[in-house]
Amino acid sequence: MELNILLIHADQHRFDCLGAYGNPDVRTPNIDAVAADGVRYTESFCPLPICTPSRYSLLTGLYVRQHLGGTNRCTLPAGLETFPRLLREAGYSTAAVGKMHFTPTYLDVGFDEMRLAEQDGEGRYDDDYHRWLREEGLCDRLDLMDQVREYRDAAPPEYWRAFGAIESDLDEAHHSTTWIGDRAVEAVDRWAGGGNLLMVGFIKPHHPFDPPAPWSGMYDADALTVLPGWLDEPMPRDLAFSRGYFPHADLTEQALRRAMAHYYATISQIDHHVGRLIDVLKRRGLYDRTIIVYTGDHGDYLGFHHMLLKGNYLYDPLAKVPLIVKLPAGRRAGEVSGELVSNVDVAPTLLSLCGCDVPAAMQGIDLSAEGAAAGRDAVFAEDWGGRQYMARTRDRKLLLCPDDRQSQYFDLAADPLEMTNLYADPARRSEIDELRSRLLRWALFDRPYVAHVDEAAGTIDADNAPPPDDARVRDAADYYRRKMNEPLCPRFDT
Repeated sequence: MELNILLIHADQHRFDCLGAYGNPDVRTPNIDAVAADGVRYTESFCPLPICTPSRYSLLTGLYVRQHLGGTNRCTLPAGLETFPRLLREAGYSTAAVGKMHFTPTYLDVGFDEMRLAEQDGEGRYDDDYHRWLREEGLCDRLDLMDQVREYRDAAPPEYWRAFGAIESDLDEAHHSTTWIGDRAVEAVDRWAGGGNLLMVGFIKPHHPFDPPAPWSGMYDADALTVLPGWLDEPMPRDLAFSRGYFPHADLTEQALRRAMAHYYATISQIDHHVGRLIDVLKRRGLYDRTIIVYTGDHGDYLGFHHMLLKGNYLYDPLAKVPLIVKLPAGRRAGEVSGELVSNVDVAPTLLSLCGCDVPAAMQGIDLSAEGAAAGRDAVFAEDWGGRQYMARTRDRKLLLCPDDRQSQYFDLAADPLEMTNLYADPARRSEIDELRSRLLRWALFDRPYVAHVDEAAGTIDADNAPPPDDARVRDAADYYRRKMNEPLCPRFDT
């Protein structure tokens, strides 16, 4: 039976913000149904908690220090194998829809077709979604305000008071989640039998937390359960490490609840489109022969230690991601795995399931067999720029920093919310030294690397993939600058 693959990738989706992961408030019936038909991994981690590096690890099965994509503006070196490229060589039709966050925007990593909706950097001036918004005479104003420095510096007070949690200035039909969902459904509806790969990259629930109406009214902020780890004020050690994209010290419980309500709404909106994709697969008789993966690139503090978004220590709400794998024909349906897994495991798993050889260079584990990761007793991750490195076992975590005064060590069995730093505890020295030794061997800690950037790298051969053109990018940027200079809509109460 020739299989299909539907890989759904959400941006900044905290692992416990799904019904299937025990969240009491967020409504995700369609993703929960996929989990009921598949394997849900409770201890799944990303290798570096920012967008592009994590995506490249997902595609290559390599850690960031191996693929050299250590920033949000970087390029996979030519010659590195990716699972889409290997599947294409095996005869698969391969496509991507939504956010990929590559440099150049339409970088050829093995997809025959790419219909893109980007958020950060020049990608938003190249992609299909923003070209369509221009044709419609529209602008994703709140997103630009959140993501582009010149507009963020001039953002009105309401943006800062709400920590970017504001109803979208676009209607639902023009919102990025709807655009991505519509193109994904169209792509799956074109499948004929097996041998198809579609990667769907949703921009959300990444900030700004801007669901469109009516999704924006789905949750009552006052009725939500604040997630574990909320404190009345930030920890000094966290503020010393980073004050926050929005100042953590300014976050109130009221503001957090509003952010949670909008964050959950963006997830429920994604879930709606996951349901549409499942409906197409079932209507076409393809569901049982389709591997479905749901995961993300990193999490969000969402109140943990009185913080929001990302960019601080690799605490679990940031480093952990959901990972759900529905195998063909009901295999392992409803299974819950507590194995330590990483997004580097996705590439070898998909290749193996499709009968392709897994390159020896790939670092991940093939998770398709029950208990495949049982022998792994630690997972590793890093922060960009070498700010910190993580070694995490089932009940211990070491966060090692070049400045040893910033390093942390936690006994997760006794302290699952990572409150008490035991790094200076003499009684823990042998445990710390053992993990530190393993982490140094993994990270080659004393060997820094430079992120690889090649703006002239090969792109896909497709009509919608524009060649490099600085004048075109300037023209697009000028259009959005004009739109941003128009009067604010009423919801931005200054």
